[in-house]
Amino acid sequence: MVRLADPELEAIRQRRMQELMAQRGGGNNAGQQKAQEEAKQEAEERRQMILAQILSSEARERLSRIALVKPDKARGVEDVLLRAAQTGGISEKVSEERLISLLEQINTQTSRQTKVTTSVDESIPPHEWKHTGAIRTGGIMDYLFHQTEL
Repeated sequence: MVRLADPELEAIRQRRMQELMAQRGGGNNAGQQKAQEEAKQEAEERRQMILAQILSSEARERLSRIALVKPDKARGVEDVLLRAAQTGGISEKVSEERLISLLEQINTQTSRQTKVTTSVDESIPPHEWKHTGAIRTGGIMDYLFHQTEL
C-alpha cells in the first residue's frame, strides 16, 4: 500500500495555519489576498506531492501531457486518484497501463453525443435556396445549401 506522508503533511498544515493566523492579525486586505494565494499554492504543492507518491514516473508523464491538452480532464483524473489514495483504494503505485484504463473508463462515462439539427429559413422560398444559402443549423449559423437540379 502506498503510504502518504501523514506526519509531513500535518507539519506543513500546522505551519501554514500559524502563518495564516499571524497574517490575519494585520487585518489588511492585500495581506488576506496574499495569504489566500499562498494557501492555494500550498494546497497545490501537497496535491503534487501526493500524486508523485502514488503515480509511476510514466503515469505522471502521461498525465502531464494530458494536462497540456485538456487541463480539466487531467484535473478530474487527479481528483479521482487522490480520493482513491485517501480512502486506501490504491495499494501500489499506479502504472501507466492502469492510468490508461482509468482514462478509458472515464471517457466511456463522460462521452457525449453530438446532435446537429437543421432547419430551413422560412422567409426564403425553396426555389431560391441555391442562390441564397438559406439553411440555418441550430438557428445560430448560416450554411450554404445548393439544391441540385434533378
